Amino acid sequence: MIKLMFCLRRRPDLTPEEFHRYWRDTHGPIVASRAEVIGCLRYSQLHTVDAAGLHRALQARNDGAPPAFDGVAELWFESIDDIGSTTDEHRAVAAELLADERNFIDLASSPLFVTEEHVVVDRQV
Repeated sequence: MIKLMFCLRRRPDLTPEEFHRYWRDTHGPIVASRAEVIGCLRYSQLHTVDAAGLHRALQARNDGAPPAFDGVAELWFESIDDIGSTTDEHRAVAAELLADERNFIDLASSPLFVTEEHVVVDRQV
């Protein structure tokens, strides 16, 4: 399984609440409605919870690491070819998603990368 991971930082002009609401209620449905076109098998939004004391402790544990991201988007694909499709329809949807991301994500501060999953522990209940 190939995953496209997107570590999100909100635009500085948005409150955390505005960011999370837009991502969940506006952008999420857009991705869901276009998932088949881009070959996305699963889309998860991981919204960072407000745990300032815990986040500071985790930063200190990691020698003063940067602040937590506002969230992480996880998109699952069957193959890397699905992510890089060059069909006109795929390119149009990718452009549409990028345009909407500009409404709530600080793109320059939000790394995007491709991963291959290697499950080490799976204790799902």
